[in-house]
Amino acid sequence: MQKRGQIFVISGPSGTGKTTIIRAIRESVSEIGYSISHTTREPRDGEIQGKHYYFVTGRDFERMVGEGRFVEWAYVYGHLYGTSYSSLENAMQSGEDLLVDLDIRGAEAIKGHFPESLSVFILPPSMEDLEARLRARATSDREDVDLRLKKAAEEVKSCREYDFIVVNDDLAHTVHEIEAIILAERAHTRRRYPLIRDLYHLS
Repeated sequence: MQKRGQIFVISGPSGTGKTTIIRAIRESVSEIGYSISHTTREPRDGEIQGKHYYFVTGRDFERMVGEGRFVEWAYVYGHLYGTSYSSLENAMQSGEDLLVDLDIRGAEAIKGHFPESLSVFILPPSMEDLEARLRARATSDREDVDLRLKKAAEEVKSCREYDFIVVNDDLAHTVHEIEAIILAERAHTRRRYPLIRDLYHLS
């Protein structure tokens, strides 16, 4: 029932389960898409061009930056990532709600350009739990894990700047909470009244 879609920004430290959460929400919530970012990193096993990311060269990425085509972009763990204006506007103009997975700086940029967007910060149950998750899935050396933990400790401080905070201590409950946020926003008078006004011929 939406004329224009809504952006839902999902942020949180590396290892909090954002990718899994977003996948689950897309399976359970109707008419919601996912913003596909551009990146200069190489595809991982199973990743598909245009489905998981738009994989581009460093030169092409820098050209897009110069042309002002990104709402936000950042250098993350050795690679460039960016969210294009067109990927957001095309979805919202079609009435599709959109999940966007961004770091804190990216979330701030989205809020600056799209103040009506809603932001959700995902927290781990504890820093000890986060460390265990990162070390369990580590594919690189200890230094990389330590760097991610140090960054996570800083990122957690920014959770109060978000519209919602969700602690991912149980995946099913976490997904349910974010579903509730999305569905409540869809029923907000600000979004629904223009359609009700037309349907009931209200002045």
